[in-house]
Parts: sequence; structure tokens; C-alpha cells
Amino acid sequence: MSDLGDWFRSIPLITRYWFAGSIAVPLVGKLGLVSPVNLFLWPDAFIHRFQIWRPITATFFFPVGPGTGFLYLVNLYFLYQYSSRLETGAFDGRPADYMFMLLFNWICIVITGLIMDMQLLMIPLIMSVLYVWAQLNRDMIVSFWFGTRFKACYLPWVILGFNYIIGGSVINELIGNLVGHLYFFLMFKYPMDLGGRNFLSTPQFLYRWLPNRRGGVSGFGVPPASMRRAAEDQQGGGRHNWGQGFRLGDQ
Repeated sequence: MSDLGDWFRSIPLITRYWFAGSIAVPLVGKLGLVSPVNLFLWPDAFIHRFQIWRPITATFFFPVGPGTGFLYLVNLYFLYQYSSRLETGAFDGRPADYMFMLLFNWICIVITGLIMDMQLLMIPLIMSVLYVWAQLNRDMIVSFWFGTRFKACYLPWVILGFNYIIGGSVINELIGNLVGHLYFFLMFKYPMDLGGRNFLSTPQFLYRWLPNRRGGVSGFGVPPASMRRAAEDQQGGGRHNWGQGFRLGDQ
């Protein structure tokens, strides 16, 4: 048990709470401590009955059963792997910026879920994070199941097809990819690569809550060269070490 505890404490802070919540909330529903019907995102209950917890519980909850257990475990693995890699890589030492990314993606997914009557938000949020990681590592070669190898930029679409095969919904994965693309475009592509206005910035209260840490070493992902040049110009010639990345499945 000590080894398990050490491993859990080694998970980056934000990912650790997200990972723990994604285990605890489905377990609470599975044990019947709270009725699962109170954990879904239902627009009528949220808007007209003011059950304001539903967007949060729908993000952590997943109905685990004989037909969905494998899909749940696979996506829990993706959450751990790619959220950890972003938090300790491109966002290393900047927990407020990483929290802002999660909040922006989550709000976009909640709005989409209310419009499209989506009851579960776990997979879209995980896919949005995976998409951002894949774009920051787009030219890296990753290995997937059965020895297949391809560029990381194709990974979200491969996983979309994979999740569909093992019982997922293409809509959930597609929305996650689109939201991840929206964040990546507004935060990196448009201002850095295309020279446009920066529409996204982390609120100051997040910096007060999660102050930046110094001395961290980034190690996951290389943005396009034009992005690096623009970022260096904006920082007065300072350099940010985006690192080299990891291959799929490496610990």
C-alpha cells in the first residue's frame, strides 16, 4: 500500500485531484451512496431546478458496468498520462495556466453539453487535454497498440476511432477534440503563429491561488518554430524549454 500511496502522491497536483475525483464519484454512484441520476448533466434539472452541481459531477462521473468498464479504464489511463504530461511539461511551474486551460475547456464542454443534451462530460474533457498535448508534440512519433506508429498530431483521431470500437460515442470524442483545438488555436496558433490578438489570458485570482513555481524543467512537447520565435520575442528574447516529449505508453 505504501508503494501505491507513493505513486499517487507523485502525480502532479491538479491531475491528482482530477484523477481521484474520476475514481471517487463513479465509485459513489456504483455503491449506491448517491443515485447516479443525480450525477448526470440534465439541462432541465440544471437550469430550471437549479441543481448547479450537475456540470461538476457529470465531469467526474462515468457509469461503470460490464459493458463500459474497459472504456472507463482506458480513458482513466489517458487522463493520467496526458494530463500529467501537460502539467509537468508544457505547463511545468505554471499550475494557474494549466488550471485555466482545464476551466476554459470545461466551460466550453458544459455549454456544448447543455445545448446537445450530453449527460456525461468525462471523455470530452480528457480528449480536449489529449488534443492539446498532441498539438504541442505534433511531429513526435508515437506508438499505439499492435505496434502502429504515427505522428502525435493524429493521436486524438486514432483514439476517437479506438474509443468508438470499444463502445464509446464519436460525439463525445469529437467535441473534446474540437474544444481542445479551440483552446490551442486561441492560446498558441492565432497569437503566436498568425500574429493575431491574444484572446485568452489566465485570471489573476488563479495566480494568487496557484502561484508560479521557479526552477521547473519542461519536458513535453515542441511547439512549431514560428510559435517559439513569437514567444521569445514577446518575452524579450527569453527562452522556454519545451523539451522532447514522451512516446505513448512510456512512464
